[in-house]
Amino acid sequence: MEVNRIELISCLDGMKKLPENSVDMVCTDPPYFLDGLGNDWDKGKLDKKGTSSVVGNLPKGMKFDRKQSKNFYNFYSEVSKEIFRVLKPGGAFVSFSSPRLYHSMTMAIEDGGFEIRDMLAWIYTQSQVKAFSQDHIIEKDKTKTREEKDNLKEVCKDWRTPQLKPAIEPMCLAVKPIEGRYIDNFEKYGTGLLNTSEETKVDGKFPSNVMTVQEGVLDSVFLVKKPTKSEKGDFNTHLSVKPVDLIEHLIQLFTKKDAIVLDPFMGSGTTAVAAVKSNRKYIGFDINQEYVDISNKRLLSVLKE
Repeated sequence: MEVNRIELISCLDGMKKLPENSVDMVCTDPPYFLDGLGNDWDKGKLDKKGTSSVVGNLPKGMKFDRKQSKNFYNFYSEVSKEIFRVLKPGGAFVSFSSPRLYHSMTMAIEDGGFEIRDMLAWIYTQSQVKAFSQDHIIEKDKTKTREEKDNLKEVCKDWRTPQLKPAIEPMCLAVKPIEGRYIDNFEKYGTGLLNTSEETKVDGKFPSNVMTVQEGVLDSVFLVKKPTKSEKGDFNTHLSVKPVDLIEHLIQLFTKKDAIVLDPFMGSGTTAVAAVKSNRKYIGFDINQEYVDISNKRLLSVLKE
């Protein structure tokens, strides 16, 4: 099986080429089906709509459609079944999610055969408020007089749509069931147990299921800042780049050195970069040529260090 490669192919087609029980861990940030963006994730369409943070004149993540949850579940059910096949027994499957679609993602993963072990959380303090006022709706109401509009705006001045300022990005921690005892599985596959060495401890303490960007917010949790422009690369146009340190920490928690880490939605290559920096191998798929090129460019920079 060829490793340390990123292939321009859909995740399902790419994984079908992998042998069963061949991957030590899957760590990925899938498309969340927000703003009408599904598994086709056409970046060209996004670029035509404006800046990378705006979709259809509303900030990314603000649109709501009841079909999102069902569509995401159906898509991720198929993805999870294929991940289950290629992952070794005891292998960890860590998948990021939007908070409001976490339930759909987790049910899809569980229905794919996995055991749900935990919810991990990346907590951050700098984010965009996505709740909006009703002023523009009131203003467009042709049934009301000017005075009625002004009065209603005054009544609603402190009321917004029910969306709190986002400060958490959840991750589902799922595990493919082990064969026999934990020690038997670990001896055979090198998977199923948690790395609690100094590599993953924080100030000598046992690793927790919370990671945060800001020092002093919580004690004894893994501190990881949002990625800087230099970390991402000034050529990186991806919409939601995760910090390399965060992915590296996750990889170190659930794999041994030289393990194979799969990212079915490689995006701009953060999982691959983290794998290289952690002395692990990687396999990645993406359907966007621009992202594949960005990933390879970032990897080239890391290999030169």
